[in-house]
Amino acid sequence: MKTSLAIAVAQFNPVVGDLSGNVAQIRAAMDAAAAEGARLLLTPELSICGYPPEDLLLRPDFYDRCREAVETLALQTDELAVVVGYPEADGDIRYNAAAVLHRGRIVAHYRKQRLPNYEVFDELRYFDEGDAACIFEIDGVRCGLLICADLWGAAPTKGLIEAGADVILVINASPCHLNKQQDRYRVAADRARESGLPVLYANMVGGQDELVFDGASFAMQADGSIAWQAPAFAAHASVVRLNGSAWVPATVTPLPELEEEAYTALVVGVRDYLGKNGFPGAIIGLSGGIDSALTLAVAVDALGADKVRAVMMPSPYTAQMSLDDAAEMARILGVRYDVLPIEPAMKVFAGMLEAQFAGLPEDTTEENLQSRIRGMLLMALSNKTGSIVLTTGNKSEMATGYATLYGDMAGGFAVLKDVYKTLVYRLSVWRNARSAIIPENIITRPPSAELKPDQVDQDSLPPYAVLDAIIEAYMERDESPREIVAQGYDEAVVRRTVGMLKRNEYKRRQSPVGIRLTRRAFGKDWRFPITARYQDPY
Repeated sequence: MKTSLAIAVAQFNPVVGDLSGNVAQIRAAMDAAAAEGARLLLTPELSICGYPPEDLLLRPDFYDRCREAVETLALQTDELAVVVGYPEADGDIRYNAAAVLHRGRIVAHYRKQRLPNYEVFDELRYFDEGDAACIFEIDGVRCGLLICADLWGAAPTKGLIEAGADVILVINASPCHLNKQQDRYRVAADRARESGLPVLYANMVGGQDELVFDGASFAMQADGSIAWQAPAFAAHASVVRLNGSAWVPATVTPLPELEEEAYTALVVGVRDYLGKNGFPGAIIGLSGGIDSALTLAVAVDALGADKVRAVMMPSPYTAQMSLDDAAEMARILGVRYDVLPIEPAMKVFAGMLEAQFAGLPEDTTEENLQSRIRGMLLMALSNKTGSIVLTTGNKSEMATGYATLYGDMAGGFAVLKDVYKTLVYRLSVWRNARSAIIPENIITRPPSAELKPDQVDQDSLPPYAVLDAIIEAYMERDESPREIVAQGYDEAVVRRTVGMLKRNEYKRRQSPVGIRLTRRAFGKDWRFPITARYQDPY
């Protein structure tokens, strides 16, 4: 066999369903790879159509169009071989597939063998499993091809070994959650050591609805060490070189620390959600609190100050400190800032409801009316301008229902939906360390919804450090309340937290889509019944 091969990796950002646009990005990558002397180009999983196409995969015409795009692209290949991912229809059977294009033809194809049906993945809804290894030869090197989850089980790699592969090439559409890259390293190292073969992992980058793909493609030696690491959260192209059975060492880009990883994922998620869906800008209700402050920071970093508008909507309960801090942050960032007092609307609603509420004490109803007035104002501005409202609620609030349906939950995209309150603080401190844009008062003062005099969050919720730990244990790790109590948490607090989480599913089902950051978010990978009487054992 030939002992060397130059392989290009195109870590790019596709748009689901934009076949011509995605093919244009692949064409550009082909030209760049050829100019660098590469003999093979890898593109991500389902690179032709973007990932995940969801129920587009139920449409026969979608498969036809994707096949046409692959065949057209094949005609444009020459000495550079190209691997593309696409959905394949074979009669009534559907596959998550890859094609190898070379010298004007499709010279090999592969059908994904392990279809993930967990977390955010539901590929068994759409695809059938493949059952054959794929080996193709470029310049005497026998390349074994896998698609994403195939790497996470031993059997597909075993098939490549038996077929005589010299190298394992994996095309991926692997969305991020915090610390996901360490999981990828671990799995890839298992396969590399089992097979004795080097691995090249090519991943997608960019935002797609609630998912963010972090790229971070890499080349791994047969001993599990990293020979090349692409940057995270950025489109990138590199050529890596195989010499014998090892990669020639290349640039290993440092991976971001947790706070940078989380913040950058939020920025990418916002930028691509608005950009790919054609929204001209974002509107944020700026309260002077930390959640809206962090949301504003992310939005400006994602879109630029000229595309972000902040609106302060004070009530008689809004502290002067909140007014001052919100105005100061808007000034620092250079965004448009408007103040729309809601007291006139509060009086109108009070008058309209006076007879209906006669003899009844004030309670959270009047508090929620304030939030709903603000929601109406923000949505009116959105309707008039076409800009999307970014909601500011965090994961702790979404879990416990500490939010107002049709109020502060009203909007089109929930930036912090999967960010615990404790992480909100960490991200705010991290962002300020880069440049001080969030007034210190916002970070240090006790959080408050300011819907009644002297209100603070901890009047209604356990301390956030305790609350977040209980939510994470119950929701993300599926631990029982009994197990959580055994870790030292007060049983009454655990009962209360779990109870709030379960009671408020009906609210979460009506909340906007939001960026996934953790292993389990309130979205595609959380399917808790609204109507349920199961009682957890204590």
